[in-house]
Amino acid sequence: MILEKTIKQASQLLKNNNIVSHELDAEVILSNIMGVTRDFFISNNHIKVSERTIKKFSLAINRRIKREPVAYIIGKREFWNQNFIVNQATLVPRPETELLIYKVVDFFKNKKINVLDIGTGSGCILLSILEELNLSRGVGIDISTKAIKTAQINSKNLNLSHRSKFKVFDISRFNVGKYDLVVSNPPYIPSKDIKNLSKDITNYEPLIALNGGLDGLDLIKKVIYKSNSLLKKNGLLAIEIGFNQYLKVSSLLRRYGFKEMSRQCDYRRNVRCIISTKV
Repeated sequence: MILEKTIKQASQLLKNNNIVSHELDAEVILSNIMGVTRDFFISNNHIKVSERTIKKFSLAINRRIKREPVAYIIGKREFWNQNFIVNQATLVPRPETELLIYKVVDFFKNKKINVLDIGTGSGCILLSILEELNLSRGVGIDISTKAIKTAQINSKNLNLSHRSKFKVFDISRFNVGKYDLVVSNPPYIPSKDIKNLSKDITNYEPLIALNGGLDGLDLIKKVIYKSNSLLKKNGLLAIEIGFNQYLKVSSLLRRYGFKEMSRQCDYRRNVRCIISTKV
C-alpha cells in the first residue's frame, strides 16, 4: 500500500472512533515506526509501505482507538525541544508546564543554582531547567520507583547524569540539602473531578500523579510546607496549579511565609504557575 493511502485509512479509522486529532495521530505514529520526520511524508507520499510496517502501524492504531495516548504508544513526548521517554508510570508532559520553565530560566539566567524537583515523574521539568542553566545541578524525587528509573534514562539520554540525581522519596520524609529553587507540578485535580477527565487520561496515566485529594490541594500544601525548610533564604518556589486554585494557593503561600514574585497564565487566562520567594 502507498504511504498516502496508509495514512488516510488510519486517519479515517481514528475519526470514526471520535479521535479529534486523527490525522496528526496517524502521522506521528507512522513517522515513529518508519523512523522519519512527518515532513518526509510531504514529498514521499507515493512510496510503498512494507507489510511489516503496516502490521506494526495497525497494532498501534488499535491502541489509539482504545484511547491510549500517542506518547505511550510511541514511548516518548517532545517537551522543551527534547524527546523524553514516557510510560504509564509517568504523566505525559503538557505544553503548559513549559510556562513554569520559561519563568524560572529567565530568573536564574547565567547563575549557578541547586534545584529540587518534587514529583519529578519523567524528569522533564528538572532536566529542561538544567539544559538551560548549564552551571546548575539538581535532584528529582518521586514516590514511584518506575518513574525514577524513567527519569534516570532521560537524564542519561540528554547527557545530564553528571548534574542530576533522581531518588525515590516521599516529600513528607525528604530533608536532604538546601536549594536555590524548588519546582513542582504536583497532583492538583480534586478527587471528585477525576471521573470527568478524558479516557485517555483516566485509563492510562498514573492517577496518583493527578489526584490532589478533596480540594485538589493536599500535595500542594505539602510542597509549600516542606519548601519552607528546604529553600535557602531568598530561594524560589515555582509551582504549577490547577484551574481556579490561584486564590487558595496564594493564601497558603502567604501563611507559610512566602511572597509572590510572579504568576503565569495559560492561553485561557487561568493562572497556571506561581513563583514565590521565601521571605
